[in-house]
Amino acid sequence: MELQNSSAIVTGGASGLGLATVKRLVDAGVHVVIVDLPQSQGKDVAQELGDLVQFGPADVADPDAVDAALDLAVTRAPLRTAVHCAGRGGTVRVVERDGSPGSLETYTSLIQTNLIGSFNVLRLAAARMVTNEPVDGERGAVIMTASVAAWEGQIGQIPYASAKAGVVGMTLVAARDLARKLVRVNSIAPGIFDTPILSRFSQDIKDGLAAQIPHPARLGEPDEYARLAMAIIDNPMLNGEVIRLDGAIRMAPK
Repeated sequence: MELQNSSAIVTGGASGLGLATVKRLVDAGVHVVIVDLPQSQGKDVAQELGDLVQFGPADVADPDAVDAALDLAVTRAPLRTAVHCAGRGGTVRVVERDGSPGSLETYTSLIQTNLIGSFNVLRLAAARMVTNEPVDGERGAVIMTASVAAWEGQIGQIPYASAKAGVVGMTLVAARDLARKLVRVNSIAPGIFDTPILSRFSQDIKDGLAAQIPHPARLGEPDEYARLAMAIIDNPMLNGEVIRLDGAIRMAPK
């Protein structure tokens, strides 16, 4: 897809996978809005990256806040790209170790961010894209972020795995839904990546995680996610797919 004279939003764009994607889009000359929580480093990152980048503070499950971020994008140029990286983890077991039932409140909260937030960004971004004039037969492309946990969720990951399985299930249906409107939808399912989420772990734990990956036997780098995102945007035949980016890992139960 042609990216010249276009804008993009990247949720979770203040760090990790999202930030790497923002940098790649900026290198391609795209006007980018970083969509991240108000307390994130989004404002500082946007200032550091220059005039092509703006910050739109938003919780991805908040329709008004996401719409405001989209307004920022379309004031610069037509929105043709949305990369949704925002999400969060959390632990719930069906029955906890003390015998109590797993927290419905925590489960619901994680579904709200990771699944409802994904659909919210998808629907609002797509609604902007369908108003674009087609360029080379396309109006836009949306990339969502699933996870290998959608297939191999580990013990305690039931809310996260449920949400990411929902993203996987959403991808083909959304691509079919938007096909006649010339908007593509794909998802990337990362394995274990070296992002700020892992910063709370010691180097020994990180090394142990890396050793589980067959090849390359290391943690994924955020720019490897960003490079795949750019390839998806570029290739008009790639639609309705969920692509694992995981070094051939298959997660153990725990």
